Amino acid sequence: MIVETPTDLAESAGRLFLEAARIASAERGRFLTALSGGDTPRGMHRLLGQEPLRSQIPWHATHLYWGDERCVPFQSPKSNYGLAREDFLRYIDIPEDHVHPMPVGLEPEPAAAQYEEELPEVLDLLFLGIGRDGHTASLFPGQDALKEQKRRVLAVKGGDPRVMRLTLTLPAINRSRQVVFLVGGREKSMAVQTVLEDPQALLPAAHIRPAEGALSWILDKEAASRLTRISRV
Repeated sequence: MIVETPTDLAESAGRLFLEAARIASAERGRFLTALSGGDTPRGMHRLLGQEPLRSQIPWHATHLYWGDERCVPFQSPKSNYGLAREDFLRYIDIPEDHVHPMPVGLEPEPAAAQYEEELPEVLDLLFLGIGRDGHTASLFPGQDALKEQKRRVLAVKGGDPRVMRLTLTLPAINRSRQVVFLVGGREKSMAVQTVLEDPQALLPAAHIRPAEGALSWILDKEAASRLTRISRV
């Protein structure tokens, strides 16, 4: 899906979140979703904490996880959980034990192992972004983490800032029922084009192929500006 503006991007993602939450809670009694970090999803996050979405989402049945996190305090402006708390968590009526931030207060390796135990086997909905280098979650080009076939959460180092991070792995991501790339901005357009139009792409985001679930993209027109065909969007 290609939309015009960042506002449209946020609204489309918010509606998708609501629809997925209603379906999962009706069919399975709970909605298991993982959020992404960075600036792009913050528009959607703010909408989740406002009307009309806030009162329509079945928060009592929703469990929130994260696709990756920097190993920084939650008070840091670099914390994905911290920003989500600021943007919408403090405004919604969700049970406290339904919010599952990554345990950054532990050493990275034990933290990854603990989160893997907490993470459900299958997520209903997973949001991802993409970096200019083609990374997604905290899976960066050239890292051994891309070769992981069993573990669902790893501790890695990379990105900007180059710090220790926790990230879901390809086995965890590709087991999801629905994966959505949410991408805005012209600076991401080259990576978007490479992943969607180059069948030989080796970028980390190109490895996202849900085994049994659905994969979709929501792009603003700037992020989609280099695409020559849109059949995969």
